[in-house]
This record gives sequence, structure tokens and C-alpha cells, in this order.
Amino acid sequence: MNKLDFLKTRIFTWEDIEKQCNIWRFKDKNIVFTNGCFDLLHLGHIEYLIKASVFGGALIIGMNSDASIRKIKGENRPIMDENSRAMVLSSLRFVDAVVLFDQETPYELIKLIQPDILVKGEDYKVEEIVGHDIVQAHGGKVIAIELTEGYSTSSVIEHILSLYKT
Repeated sequence: MNKLDFLKTRIFTWEDIEKQCNIWRFKDKNIVFTNGCFDLLHLGHIEYLIKASVFGGALIIGMNSDASIRKIKGENRPIMDENSRAMVLSSLRFVDAVVLFDQETPYELIKLIQPDILVKGEDYKVEEIVGHDIVQAHGGKVIAIELTEGYSTSSVIEHILSLYKT
């Protein structure tokens, strides 16, 4: 298997991620879940994902599909298509799985995965984090972690546009 094919094995369907989670649980690995659009990967994303990865044995990223992003952010987004974004995320050494979801929130995916730890940025209060009820109901932890100041996809887009205004 070449390296490109290996990266593709880290992008899961809903059915396959459920099976993989059972394998990780059998091996006593904690499952950490986070989610987002990850439209233009930047330092803020990398630092956030590294922080999330230290909480468990397997880090799963629920990634908004193109259709989901358009519903949330409008017709001009995403900048990068879902296949490109999934491949970029799967190439990160500390990411174990990427799963796309079409809904506006990952609630149903969280219900399927039943992570041990649910992580989001500290711009959310724990009780505002989608899926907190599911994770806490089975004794899991919900953690809001510090974000890297000054980094957001919207600010990167604004910066690029400002450089090329005529």
C-alpha cells in the first residue's frame, strides 16, 4: 500500500467508524472526538488538534461536508472541497480518523461514536457543546480547550482578499 492509499484508509464512512471504534475499545483506547469545517488548515487548527489528541488513544475528527458548510457559512464556502480537506486532515500524524457529516451539527455522529472525550474550543461553554449530553450520560468528559489567538479561517480569507484587492 502506498502512502496516498494509507491516508485514504483513515477516512471512514459512518458504518466503518462504528466498527473501528469497537476495535479501539477492545484495545482499551480512549476515543476523543472533535469536529469542524477545517476549510483552510492553519496554525490554529494544528495547535487545537494537537491539544485534543493528548486526551486519548484515538482522535476522530467529524468534518462538515461541503453541503453542511454551505448551510452554515453560505454559498461562497467551503474554499476547499470535502475530499481535499479530508485528505489533508488524514495526513496529520496525530489524527486517527476523519468522518464526514452532512448535518449542520455532529450530534448524530457523536451518538453513533459515543466518544469517551468530546473536545471543542473554549469559545464554547461545556453545556453549549453539541453532544455534551450524550458523552456525559455515559460518564465521558467534555473539554473546552484554549484556542490559538489570532487564527481563524475567516481571518485568513480576509487577509488573502486584502492582499489582492485592486
